Amino acid sequence: MKTKITAKVLSSILPQEKAYRIHDTAQPGLSIRVLPSGHASYMVTWGRNQAATLGRVGMMTLDQARTEAARWLAEAHAHGAPLVAGKSKRRAAHTLQSYLEESYYPWLETHHKAHQKTRHAIEYSFGALMRKPLAEITQRDLEAMRVKWLAAGLKDATANRKLAALRGALSKAVEWGALEQHPMTKLKPMRLDTRARVRFLSSEENRRLRQALDDREERIRGERDSANRWRRERKKAELPDLRKVAFADHLKPMAIISLNTGLRRGELFNLTWADIDLDQKTLTVVGEGAKSDQTRHIPLNKEALQTIEDWKAQSNGLPLLFPSQTGGVMDNVKKSWDGVLKEANISSFRWHDLRHTFASNLAMKGVPLNTIRDLLGHADLKMTLRYAHLAPDSKAAAVELI
Repeated sequence: MKTKITAKVLSSILPQEKAYRIHDTAQPGLSIRVLPSGHASYMVTWGRNQAATLGRVGMMTLDQARTEAARWLAEAHAHGAPLVAGKSKRRAAHTLQSYLEESYYPWLETHHKAHQKTRHAIEYSFGALMRKPLAEITQRDLEAMRVKWLAAGLKDATANRKLAALRGALSKAVEWGALEQHPMTKLKPMRLDTRARVRFLSSEENRRLRQALDDREERIRGERDSANRWRRERKKAELPDLRKVAFADHLKPMAIISLNTGLRRGELFNLTWADIDLDQKTLTVVGEGAKSDQTRHIPLNKEALQTIEDWKAQSNGLPLLFPSQTGGVMDNVKKSWDGVLKEANISSFRWHDLRHTFASNLAMKGVPLNTIRDLLGHADLKMTLRYAHLAPDSKAAAVELI
């Protein structure tokens, strides 16, 4: 689009599905690049596909942009290219960090619910590349980083996730015209064994875990009893009697629900009372809060239903089933969970492995993999195939048919 850029034009800029440019007819070489995120920047172009970012619309005035564009073009005409100082300025505007902060992160925040996790993954993993010009990041740079990670003991799947976070950012850079060629086009992810055995609780470990949870409940109640005795002696108001409610705190009901529904930790933390239908005995994971973005409905068995009913009876009326102390979404239970695992003498077991335990128990009882897939909310059956080996009788029965 070519037009004389005016204050009216600036005020009417709107983002579109793809990046586009508005070329100024009053100052040769000057244009405004508008990204799908809504961010708009003044650009100057000269020669054969030479370009530089001058500044953000709103932070730089139109007059300043025209003056800068004229200066760049004068240098290009006099020297065949901008002076060294000009080159440094152009490169600084195109570093990985400036691209991420000015363009990608604002877009990511409005398009992905896990934007904070993705941002952290990029910044934590690729800090060494942040000041490097975007166009100078190479496949060799990224391969070298991956080799270093793997040599330090990082798992293949984790390395893949790190690179996938950056891959998405660079793909958008290509789409928006900030990068000519994607440096990861030929960098293939590490091949993973999608059917590797998963960690799940044995019957004995399940028993020990439940015992450790019960013991923890009793300790908390005992501590509350002691605190209230101290308060009574000093004629102070007593704290609620934990022996009059089903649970001393959130940890045991969270673990029981996870074992019986296969919820991901994030899904559990975001679960609201509106997602529970006690009459229909179902729990709904809303697509917006699910990893796959797909809503799914999980039937509640007797233990899960009783746990939820008991927990509801002592809840504080907040929307979330398990709110944080401030009433918001809880972010972790690591300290208390690690303590329970230690007491139960269970090693190499994460909270997520409660989900594996749920799925593994279903597979061992002969539940079809497609049903398990639906309950877990897997987008791809390949993920569910990890549990196939737990139903060995089905294979034996199959070969007996020959």
